[in-house]
Amino acid sequence: MNAIEVRTRCGWVTSAPEYIDYHDTEWGVPLRGERELFERVSLEAFQSGLSWLVILRKRENFRAAFAGFDPAVVAEFGDDDVARLLADAGIVRNRAKIDATIANARAVAGLDVPLDELLWSFAPRSSPRPSTLADVPAVTAESKAMAKELKRRGFRFVGPTTCYALMQATGMVNDHVATCWRA
Repeated sequence: MNAIEVRTRCGWVTSAPEYIDYHDTEWGVPLRGERELFERVSLEAFQSGLSWLVILRKRENFRAAFAGFDPAVVAEFGDDDVARLLADAGIVRNRAKIDATIANARAVAGLDVPLDELLWSFAPRSSPRPSTLADVPAVTAESKAMAKELKRRGFRFVGPTTCYALMQATGMVNDHVATCWRA
């Protein structure tokens, strides 16, 4: 048996190799950078109502379709780009989510602070490590505040649950359960 098979992981990790790799190398690792965080905001929005595994399996297609998640480029997308994206079977073809991603890129362009500074300003100073998966919240006061502020600034598809998932994924909170090897 290799190390991947014998490690204890958070309960949401399935045996899918993409989940294992994502959990072991990315999830919960502090992430900074405008493009990187714009990508994560966008992918979390696309995940809404779907399995994260669907998004992971399509992530490279999303990156290609959305110009590497360069918000300055995506902010310039127009009707032809929307039509192209709606025809792209390699991504989630949801008009509302595509429109939200373009609107969010435009909102990034209008920020008076860097995107990573804005998002990280909602990270709690400390949070208790969950003992079990049942101890992991779906929403927190910080994720509610983040969602409210992002919406105020013109972002879409950024509710409190999506914001909390973003906070978990980008290391703003560490929700690896106590028995997880990454804890």
